[in-house]
Amino acid sequence: MSTTYRLGVLEGDGIGPEIVPSSVEIATAAARATGTSIDWITLPLGAAAIETHGTPVPDETKAALADLDGWYLGPHDSVSYPEPHKSALNPSGTLRKHFQLFANIRPAKSFPGAQAICGNADLVIVRENTEGFYADRNTFAGTGEFMPTPDTAIMLGIITREATERVARVAFELARSRRKKLTIVHKANVLKLTTGLFKSVCLEVAKEYPDVAVDDFHIDAMTVHLVRRAQEFDVIVTENMFGDILSDLAGEISGSLGTAPSINASADRAMAQASHGSAPDIAGRGIANPVAMILSGAMLFEWLAARHDDPALAQLAKIIEAGVAQAIASGTSTRDLGGSASTSEFTAAVVKAIEAGAGQN
Repeated sequence: MSTTYRLGVLEGDGIGPEIVPSSVEIATAAARATGTSIDWITLPLGAAAIETHGTPVPDETKAALADLDGWYLGPHDSVSYPEPHKSALNPSGTLRKHFQLFANIRPAKSFPGAQAICGNADLVIVRENTEGFYADRNTFAGTGEFMPTPDTAIMLGIITREATERVARVAFELARSRRKKLTIVHKANVLKLTTGLFKSVCLEVAKEYPDVAVDDFHIDAMTVHLVRRAQEFDVIVTENMFGDILSDLAGEISGSLGTAPSINASADRAMAQASHGSAPDIAGRGIANPVAMILSGAMLFEWLAARHDDPALAQLAKIIEAGVAQAIASGTSTRDLGGSASTSEFTAAVVKAIEAGAGQN
């Protein structure tokens, strides 16, 4: 008997209600091609949820997600929320913290049809997601950012052995499945105790993976290395804030943040989330690039394939990726990639490519 996978749909804000349905439509077409059964469950989140539930992340949404196999999360525009929601942990951070989605996996691969600075980049940034120098998600209660006086602000950066070990193992396993190269990014020359611990624990874990070549760089030097020789890197592991900054840089180097996917995962659940923001300046105009969200969905299916030992899901992910590549190669792309297609036109082109057999063999 075939398994029905239950996946959540959280459209979010800004361009989210445009790119998330696009991604679901494309995943549904790929699911038909592989005979996979998916039950999509739409749940409230973001500004719309504030209006209907009084909070951007309702308790009923978190409760429903706990029973699902994974979910799509659209971008949020928390800076436009009314207080106290504007100053609270944003929806993405709330879900990552609540479900302990400790590994943020962000590929940066030069995209055909995009104006990549580095035409042959193919790397993955593995970002620790629960602590580090993001003070809004590194404490059990409250926040690690506070003001003892009106003129003094303090931020806590927290690094633990447990969190570093688990994200390091995810990174080493990924490197082992790719080109067997891993780079640790830190600032241990200055932040000697915190990122020094991150570096030393990663090096300890490296002893379990003698087949993986390991090097390390300071975060400031790493930005230069990515610009000059991104093609030489395979898997990069780093703490929360460094990983956020590097992945945006890597996304632009490889073509566009509009094509930069990611998932946030723990050992037993995962969330697909594009690396970019909500782009309120173009929201509702039908011109948003859905590629990053579409490919984030493909990453989710790859993760589910490994978790459930289901080859059909791995094939589903390949079909999505091939459909996107074929649509762009045939001349259909959104404005940020040099084309003129609307979001819906690009979606239709990908669905057409999938129905014509893209990625199926």
